[in-house]
Amino acid sequence: MLSLTGLLLGLCLLIWLTMRGLNLFILAPLCALFVAVTNGIPFWQTTGNADFIHAYMNGFSGFVAAWFLMFLLGSLFGKLMEHSGAADAVALWIVKKLGRAHAVAAVVLACAVLTYGGVSVFVVAFSAYPMAVSLFKDANLPRRFIPAALGLGSVTFTMTSAGSPEIQNWIPIQYLHTSPYAGWEVSIVVAIFMAAFGYAWLSKMIKSAVAQGEVFIGRDSDPQLTDRALPHPMMGLIPLLVVLGLSNWLHHSLQQAALIVALSGGVLALYLLNRRFIQSLDKALNEGVMGSLLAIGNTAAVVGFGAVAKLTPAFTEIVQTMTHLPGPELLGAAVAVSAIAGLTGSASGGQAIALPELAPVYLDRGVDAEELHRVVAISSGALDSLPHNGYVVTTIRAICGETHQQAYWPVAAVTVVVPALGTGLAILLFQWF
Repeated sequence: MLSLTGLLLGLCLLIWLTMRGLNLFILAPLCALFVAVTNGIPFWQTTGNADFIHAYMNGFSGFVAAWFLMFLLGSLFGKLMEHSGAADAVALWIVKKLGRAHAVAAVVLACAVLTYGGVSVFVVAFSAYPMAVSLFKDANLPRRFIPAALGLGSVTFTMTSAGSPEIQNWIPIQYLHTSPYAGWEVSIVVAIFMAAFGYAWLSKMIKSAVAQGEVFIGRDSDPQLTDRALPHPMMGLIPLLVVLGLSNWLHHSLQQAALIVALSGGVLALYLLNRRFIQSLDKALNEGVMGSLLAIGNTAAVVGFGAVAKLTPAFTEIVQTMTHLPGPELLGAAVAVSAIAGLTGSASGGQAIALPELAPVYLDRGVDAEELHRVVAISSGALDSLPHNGYVVTTIRAICGETHQQAYWPVAAVTVVVPALGTGLAILLFQWF
């Protein structure tokens, strides 16, 4: 009981202090230390790794070692998309097709295209934010909903769908020996549901806020869309297709490494097609590197917290309880992955911690690997978006300049509740068909 209390208090402390604005690099290890102290985990010992220092740093460094190249290449790809104007060209093409009257739909669709094309969700938020500000300003919509619009297009129906080159769709491959297209039939139905329901809910929240008198309030620091020369939209779409094509062509032979090759190919194609539009290659590369370090650092910080939590007796009990829930086996897997992703504040981090424990259990019980892959991927994208999630913190604070108190609840609606409902739908469809 004391172990569970300490673990839950540590998680609540992490969430509460994140809401208060503390830095995750400082906050995550401090909360992990609280969990360690309340669970009698030694601070340091020279033999074994069952201590706070080794567990936290092994969790942190292990995630960085496994995924740094993907984060780096994804960030470089996104920054080249941004600096060449290819991201703006694609986004403005979508806006032109939809019309500025559909501001929210344009932001969501632009983020979805970029995310499904392989651009890191962090970079998508940076790239799409200036366009979102311009659209929300023209439509006089409350700007506190911009993070939710970015999140709906980036970390819901695209991030965990079949064929997506985002790492949340690729981590299960190494444990389940599946493909990025695992469970694609159900994935299509769930993606359509999440996109439609999430957009309808977000639109309703915005309309309600406008009816109560909320309007767009400009800031001196707002980015301005310039009249710079942009490449043709196809010059932005072709590199996205290169990433998708290579990742899915090579996944059988290279598995996880296929994503490295695919993103490398996308970076090369993007540079060759748009190099005359890149005003400063050094600046783009430097920003890409720094962006990747921030993104993977925020994620690894909470993965380290999860690694310490994994040492507690309560964690083992939680996993045992989740894996023996009554009902469909996929339900237990979904709840377990969601809980661990919520604990770590990271879909990718939660999968990295949960799958080594859960995959053998469910495969031994005869659960279909492709069904398990898709349910794990979708469910990892639900509770991961609690307030301490790295993407949530970066998007709300660093990119949009909002506070959690103002912007988080719409984000939670579309990035926590909607994927949770999508997970339930996926389980039902796998059970029925």
